[in-house]
Amino acid sequence: MNLNALHTALGGICTYRPLMDTPLMQAVSQLLITCGFGNGERALDLYGQVFYLLRSEGFQGLGDWLWDYLRYCDSPYGALAERGEKDPALEEGARRDVETLVLLAETDCDRYIDAMKSALSADYAPVLAGLPRWKSGAPFDFAKLTDFYRAHGCGLYARYRAFLWEEGALIPVADPDCPKPQDLLGYELQRGQVEQNTRQLISGRQANNVLLFGDGGTGKSATVKSMLYLPGMEDLRLIEIQKENLTGLPRLMRSLNGRRQKFILFIDDLAFDQDDKTYSSLKTILEGSLEKRPVNVAIYATSNRRHLVRQTFTDRAGDEVDTFETISEKTALAERFGLRIPYLTMNKDGYLALVDYLAQQAGISMDPKELHAQAMTWEIRHSGRTPRVARQFIASLHP
Repeated sequence: MNLNALHTALGGICTYRPLMDTPLMQAVSQLLITCGFGNGERALDLYGQVFYLLRSEGFQGLGDWLWDYLRYCDSPYGALAERGEKDPALEEGARRDVETLVLLAETDCDRYIDAMKSALSADYAPVLAGLPRWKSGAPFDFAKLTDFYRAHGCGLYARYRAFLWEEGALIPVADPDCPKPQDLLGYELQRGQVEQNTRQLISGRQANNVLLFGDGGTGKSATVKSMLYLPGMEDLRLIEIQKENLTGLPRLMRSLNGRRQKFILFIDDLAFDQDDKTYSSLKTILEGSLEKRPVNVAIYATSNRRHLVRQTFTDRAGDEVDTFETISEKTALAERFGLRIPYLTMNKDGYLALVDYLAQQAGISMDPKELHAQAMTWEIRHSGRTPRVARQFIASLHP
């Protein structure tokens, strides 16, 4: 296919239309038309733009860039293939688009340079001879792209596993700070409950919303984050949400419905003051809304408060006629989590066993009695027999 025909074919891209609005593809499209119409100087400038944009995004060739874009853009055909549904018109349109893009990716740089040679004076010969080339070739075709959508889905959720939800927008986290399950110590029973519920979510069955409550430093947040790295959790996605962004939660949940991936919406360190307006919003989201929670979504929250809402003695001995209703209202939110798991301070034996294990892992050789005595002194000064305190103690022993 000559360069003019290829430019014309790109004009017919339908199912991946946003692709043509990217700076790179706009430069490629203009390069094709300027080469075809003999505008050599403009073509030379556009050739340099294409090379620069490819390298600035870390790609060796146009085919590599297109393969990356097609996999991880949200497209109607990608969503269709992800759901396993049929739409002959959409499928045929996507096939034609991909075949055109394969031809574009396979176009060798010499085709552009030869076209510029015929449109430029001999003075440009050294410049054209020294132009860098990008790699030609297409590492994809329509069948391979379809297989990817069916196996992994499309868009951001196919590329990333962890996200932040901030001010109504998803922010991908390429390298999330999530501990490996083998790095967590103690609280095996609690972690087992969280894992069992999460595997129920992964299997496509209705899972419970989960509240992990208790003392700080016991590993509540680490337990939730570690779910990403358990075997069989490849389709799990974690979206961390700050309390002040809870009002946008229904819209987020709506957008997740029907996705092949399963989602934990994670609210860390959740607690409410008496007049907090987001309290009622979360209560409705958990239970009580007319809109059903998607089967592929569950809300996991951690808190140092069992009932999530701060209570005062005024609540129990105030001037309200029905004090019991006041207290019941404040405990109602926690009760809407189907699974409530306590993380309490470890007993002395468990704490010292953890200290022994961490000391062995760190290569610290010390008389066990002396180690235990120092560990207990450290614990008294740092208020709590928790994995966090044990790790901090062991870190303090290093020279």
